[in-house]
Formats: sequence, structure tokens, C-alpha cells
Amino acid sequence: MQQIKLKNGIRAFLAPVEGTAATTVLVMTKVGSRYETEELNGASHFVEHMMFKGTNKLPTPSDISRALDAIGADFNAYTSKEYTGYYIKADSVHQKFAIETLYDMTFDSLYPVAEMDRERNVIIEEINMYEDTPVRHIDDLLEGAMFDGNSLSWEIAGSAETMKTMTRDAVIKFRDDHYTPSRMTIAVAGKVDGDVEEWLNDTFGNVKGDDASDGYSKFEGFKEHDIPPVNMQKKVTEQVHLGLGFPGISYDDERAAAMSVLATLFGGSMSSRLFMSVREKGGLAYRIVSRHSAYEDTGILAILAGLDKSRLSEAMDRIFIEIDDLVKNGPTDEEMQRTKQFIRGHILLAIEDSASRAEWYAQKALFLDEVKTPEERIAAIEAVTSEQVKSLANEIFDKKKMTMSYIGPEEDPDNVRATLPW
Repeated sequence: MQQIKLKNGIRAFLAPVEGTAATTVLVMTKVGSRYETEELNGASHFVEHMMFKGTNKLPTPSDISRALDAIGADFNAYTSKEYTGYYIKADSVHQKFAIETLYDMTFDSLYPVAEMDRERNVIIEEINMYEDTPVRHIDDLLEGAMFDGNSLSWEIAGSAETMKTMTRDAVIKFRDDHYTPSRMTIAVAGKVDGDVEEWLNDTFGNVKGDDASDGYSKFEGFKEHDIPPVNMQKKVTEQVHLGLGFPGISYDDERAAAMSVLATLFGGSMSSRLFMSVREKGGLAYRIVSRHSAYEDTGILAILAGLDKSRLSEAMDRIFIEIDDLVKNGPTDEEMQRTKQFIRGHILLAIEDSASRAEWYAQKALFLDEVKTPEERIAAIEAVTSEQVKSLANEIFDKKKMTMSYIGPEEDPDNVRATLPW
């Protein structure tokens, strides 16, 4: 991997992958829903959609899609709470075209009024789809409770109301305030041409722009609750969907490797504690996972499950038996070794793909001064001790700071809380 700086300061990563004829070009910007105002909630996601609606060189959506289809490219974009990414993956002979097209989409999009109005309705239907998909929406509800009072609690796509009311001028100003060199990273991975640095400088390297402020309020920390908050959606479902949220850690926390091990051995694989207890032994769920989501100044460890609604209390018992055991006794040597090998294998398999390798560098570089290579990350994972995992579990699994989310037929949050084993 080679890290370079374009002439305007944009950090770029050239990450060759042996044995591939494909190239992924990924452009990332440090902006997402937590940077928005209430009136502009969903603007980052709206901007992402509009990047595909026409540029001066390719003035219509069909012009963009036809040009990329003509080279057999895989192309898409995504928005999170803290970053937005755009990528083109194609035969390496087209990487100059991929760079130029991403540049045009990012900085020379037209934002036609008719296309914006049409896309508002598309996004409203996307919002409806997410709200109608419990396996997705349970996570949104959980973070809404966990980060209540902070913009981290907001939906990435916004709401039907904000999509109808935000103006073209406000959306473009929001874009211009955040799509600046100091907030952007680029990664080119796969088969990397020797002229890539020149092509990047001829396009993205010419971008001007003043630094914008972070534009969001730092998360002030997790509050203690005598009674855990429950964010609920009443819905007729065959399963009850449940989320349990515990305080997590930020991107740059020195315990990041230990957190990865903790979340994985607890509920991140088919041999994890939660999977074996709740699904395999209890037969109570098809899906049960734990995962950690890091943000710039905080994080959340989430336990998410789709459960037999007639046996919710039994499932809660099993979940908290595993939590209490991990807090009291820590992980076994066997599960530590097994978990480390699982993480190692997943990292190595992922980075064989140029798109995953590009995201590895570009996304981390938005928030970290020094980006570890996959090999350095694996070394950090292998150095984690069982004592470090136990210590972190004791801090993370604080029942006074736990929040809950629920999707199912129940309307009374007290009845959901009543299934807790304390």
C-alpha cells in the first residue's frame, strides 16, 4: 500500500491486489446524518442519490448508467451517520475513466429540480421500506434510544417531512460545506496503473474549498437509568424483534482490538456464545448477533435478535446468563483462540476483493491519522488477552446504561421490561 497526498491535501491510498484485473476507485467524504440540522435530516443521503442524476459531461441519469454499463462496471454509493462513499469497480483498463467519472459526479453534478423532486419520492419509499423491515429497523430504533438527544440518534435517510421540505439551495450549500479536500479520502485498489497519481491530481487534486467545521455536537456520554428506556414500534409480526444496547468505544480507542474480539466471541459468529445458547440450545431465534459500531467520539455494542414471542423471557434469561458469565469469568482460552482465527480469516478473505481493500483504507483515514494495514490489524487482534476482554466486558455491560428497542405486538414498554431477569 502507498499513501500519497494530492496537491490540495486530499489523502489517497494506492493498494495493489495481486492476481486481479479489476480496479476499484472509492471516494469518501466525512459527512453523514450526524452533521445535519433537524430541518436537513437526510441531506447527506439525498446528496448521495443526486450524484447519479446527471453531470455536465453526462447530463442525465441514463447517460451515467449507460456509460458505466458500457464498461461492465459495478458502481454504487452509501451513506452512514458519519461518512458517505462512492465507488466504481471495473476492468483496470478503465480506471482513468472511473476516476474522471467519480470526479464529475462529486463536483460537477447538475441537481436538476425535476430530478430532485422525483428522487424525494424515491427516498420516501426507501424510508418506508426500512420501517417495514424489522431486521433493519430494530437497529435504528436502538440507536435512537442509545443516543437520544444527539444527532447520532437520527435516521440516516431522514423523514418524509424533511424530504418534502428541504430546498435545492439548502442541499447544495450543505454539500459544498462538507465536500472539501480536508474532509475527503480516496482509495484505488486492485490492479493500479502507474499513472493513477497523475490522474487523481488532474481531477480531485484541483478541488478548492475552505475547511468546514465538524458541524455536529459531540456526544456527551451515556446516562444512567433506573429503568431502561425502550424505543418501540407496534407491528403485527410472527417474531418479536429485540435490541439491547450498551456503551461502546470510539474509532481511536486503544481497546478497539479487544472490542472486536469481545463482540465476535459473544455474538459475531455461528460458534459464538449467544448463537450457541439462544439459537442452538434454546431454539428461540433464527437470528441473534452482537456487533460493535464505532463512531468518532463514542460507540455502541448492540445485541439484535428475532425471537419466539411466546418465549421472550426465556431468551432474555439466556442472554443475560452469558453476559454475567463473561463479566465474572471472562472468555476461555479456547474461545479466545477460535475467535482470533475467525477474525483473521474474515479480514484476509475480505481484502482479496479490491472494493473491500479500498474501503479498508479510505474509511479509516477519515477518522484516524495513522491507518493500520490489514496485517497490522491482525497482529493487534492476536495480541489481545483474555484479561483485556474481561475488563472491557465489565465496563461495557453496564445494566444502568442499557437501552432497548422492540418491534412486535406489545404496546406497553413495561411489559417488555418485565422480561428482563432482574
